[in-house]
Amino acid sequence: MTSYADFHRRSLQDREGFWAEQAKLIDWQQPFTQVCDNSRPPFTRWYVGGTTNLCHNAVDRHVATRGAQNALIFVSTETNQERVYSYAELHAEVQRMAASLIELGVKKGDRVLVYMPMIPEAAFAMLACTRIGALHSVVFGGFASVSLASRIDDAEPTVVVSADAGSRGGKVVPYKPLLDEAIALSKHKPGKVLMVNRGLSPFTRVAGRDEDYTALREKHLNAQVPCEWVDATHPSYTLYTSGTTGKPKGVQRDTGGYAVALAASMKHIFLGNPGETYFSTSDIGWVVGHSYIVYGPLIYGMATIMYEGLPIRPDAAIWWSLVEKYKVTSMFSAPTAIRVLKKQDPAALSKHDLSSLRALFLAGEPLDEPTAKWISESLGKPIIDNYWQTETGWPILTICNGVEKQASKFGSPGKPVYGYDVKLIDENTGQELTGANQKGVVAIEGPLPPGCMQTVWRDDDRFVKTYWSSIPGRQVYSTFDWGIRDEDGYLFILGRTDDVINVAGHRLGTREIEESISSHANVAEVAVVGVADQLKGQVAMAFAVLKDASQADTPEKALKLEGAIMKVVDEQLGAVARPARVRFVSVLPKTRSGKLLRRAIQAVCEGRDPGDLTTIEDPSALQQVKDLVGG
Repeated sequence: MTSYADFHRRSLQDREGFWAEQAKLIDWQQPFTQVCDNSRPPFTRWYVGGTTNLCHNAVDRHVATRGAQNALIFVSTETNQERVYSYAELHAEVQRMAASLIELGVKKGDRVLVYMPMIPEAAFAMLACTRIGALHSVVFGGFASVSLASRIDDAEPTVVVSADAGSRGGKVVPYKPLLDEAIALSKHKPGKVLMVNRGLSPFTRVAGRDEDYTALREKHLNAQVPCEWVDATHPSYTLYTSGTTGKPKGVQRDTGGYAVALAASMKHIFLGNPGETYFSTSDIGWVVGHSYIVYGPLIYGMATIMYEGLPIRPDAAIWWSLVEKYKVTSMFSAPTAIRVLKKQDPAALSKHDLSSLRALFLAGEPLDEPTAKWISESLGKPIIDNYWQTETGWPILTICNGVEKQASKFGSPGKPVYGYDVKLIDENTGQELTGANQKGVVAIEGPLPPGCMQTVWRDDDRFVKTYWSSIPGRQVYSTFDWGIRDEDGYLFILGRTDDVINVAGHRLGTREIEESISSHANVAEVAVVGVADQLKGQVAMAFAVLKDASQADTPEKALKLEGAIMKVVDEQLGAVARPARVRFVSVLPKTRSGKLLRRAIQAVCEGRDPGDLTTIEDPSALQQVKDLVGG
């Protein structure tokens, strides 16, 4: 076995040889002629000249040898359903969905927006899109109409695939009214809406636009839809991620590089083997759901569990019962979920036989040491943290035990993953920081490895400007996260350099929330900051200046107005973006040049020293914040 240091070094020094080797993990219809074309940085093209197909690699190629093996295991504790699809059955369902989409006019290169709960049809839709060369754009089912409309306008989908409703904690969440409102708000009007009716919530069909999936599926029961072989560089999907400005960015992913990166990660990082079962507790609306519920495990010939429900319903042992029942070998979750479990009866963790489980992987937000230690001791299993982004599609930092067994350090996601040339950079000088315990911006020297974003959908300038131009004098990819490296080369993530916050693994732009709150008729000005929270990692906290302060001059009035403002955010962005509190102040803390002192507000909310305030225009403004939060 090679040492990990050598493996990582080779991935950077012999990029062509290394990634040509990893490319053998997937099927190619036509071999590539060039591994890496970086002639126009930062627009790197991987596996130039090669043709392949994501759906073929995830489904078709396994049918002959493991057709009867479990492929997709659907478990819903919301509707008390459990359905298992073998690779052969998944193959048939994906072709039925593909034939339905083709009948609705979807062609290669078209976009299909998927606005779905965690049900098998969502996975069928994603796989069917990549099968026929269309791009899927999945929008998290918790997003409300305004957020959904902005994504419809940006992606310009031919068809939207949706369902009547999702369910969370036993409460039905109707999707159809939100979708209808989003389409009414959007400039782009999708030609068709394909509806999966779960029978959870009655809805009204729009004549000529809305189609019933059950009827179309019946029509195409014996569909034979061949895979569309596409260039390795053909976009597979777009996925929206919050930015520091209101408009979300469409992360555009390729096909060949992504398939190779995922297959390699299943082997080197996630300790999977074909024929085993993988369980990621995420949602397909997020990148983890794309990479490690749908594509990664299936490409590697594993069974994947798709779970709809909470980690504590019907009880706090539900996840572990699935590990036992399906002999899960690798599991992937988020620190917030573990902090939720920590509040439950500890007996839940020892009720089930977890002998099949090799490791629990955690990502999505910083993993604090006490939580990592607690779950590690409770399960008696290795806890492997990993750090990455929607933009990269797979881990940047972790421990690659599939290459060489290495120790984890609580509080650190680990070391740079093969293919990533990670640097810590001084944000003011652009100099690389090579010493231990120096704080810098976590950056990646180009080219980015396979599987990372190609560009921002239809906005190359924004891709360059946002990610490659923020550090003076250097064209390096910025993660917008602070980090330090210890003496042993382990990195620790210290939080964002920009105004994106991480609430229970969901990335939210504070500006997006500010714009939503500002749309309330009585809000003159607002500042939203991310504040540390024991359970969720961070929560959004809003401070608003009112046009008419008399509407909040008693505690009762203030509470009523706060509720009304939160309702606006719920309606526009969804409950996921709702601030923990909206507080009312007469003035916001600003510098004399008018710059909002977000960092100082955040520090006061967290009980920290706000630092140098020599440029503050009105010190009483920060005092108001202090008085409100009890600082």
